[in-house]
Amino acid sequence: MDGIDVVRRVRGLRTELPTFIIMLTCRDTKADLIHALDSGADDYLVKPFDAGELRARMGVGIRIIRLQEALLQSREDMAYQATHDPLTGLPNRRAILEHLERERERCIRNGEMLAIGMCDVDRFKTINDTHGHQTGDEVLCGIAHLLRESVRSYDAVGRLGGEEFLIVAAMPVGADPWQLFDKLRQQLCRTPIVTRAGALPVTLSIGVCAAARDSSLDEMLALADEALYQAKSQGRNRTVCNTRRPREPG
Repeated sequence: MDGIDVVRRVRGLRTELPTFIIMLTCRDTKADLIHALDSGADDYLVKPFDAGELRARMGVGIRIIRLQEALLQSREDMAYQATHDPLTGLPNRRAILEHLERERERCIRNGEMLAIGMCDVDRFKTINDTHGHQTGDEVLCGIAHLLRESVRSYDAVGRLGGEEFLIVAAMPVGADPWQLFDKLRQQLCRTPIVTRAGALPVTLSIGVCAAARDSSLDEMLALADEALYQAKSQGRNRTVCNTRRPREPG
């Protein structure tokens, strides 16, 4: 390969941080310069070159690379902020619902059952009123951490808003989703949350919905919310599975 071939090959690589290329060549016509730049070179020096000029041009390249890195990091930060809850670091409502929709479609294709658990912190207002909102925030962060560490590696957990969380779990048809979610509930209620006000016992109520066939996202959320309401009305700190199935499509 000649220099132009090398430049074109490097430019063909898929990367978010392009390589800065300075061509050093004995070709010194304007047509050669234009051809090199059109091929993807960032800068062009004719041999014999001056070492001081080369260092100066490399300095320009370094500044451009650092600017590209800063822009990429800024873009990644903005993407993270758009999809994650700023307090707990969990996927936010939009992100977890988008994940739920993707999992719903995947389970339909693969013939799996999709279960969701809508989790609500029991008597969270009392925690805020008694210990303050900063302690309440610590409780939410602690619960988020425990849920994230307790779910299976292929499950997902996100924050719906306030003191509500959503867990998305795929499983074989015929499996019992109640056991999975109630185990999580029991693990959490046995683990006090460490806060500035001390270690606080916290419990969850969980409403579960499982669907093995084509049901809409809204239908699944409504059934899980209905089961959560039942868990609350039955005394809290319990898991209720909604046995009603979403309606058949069409």
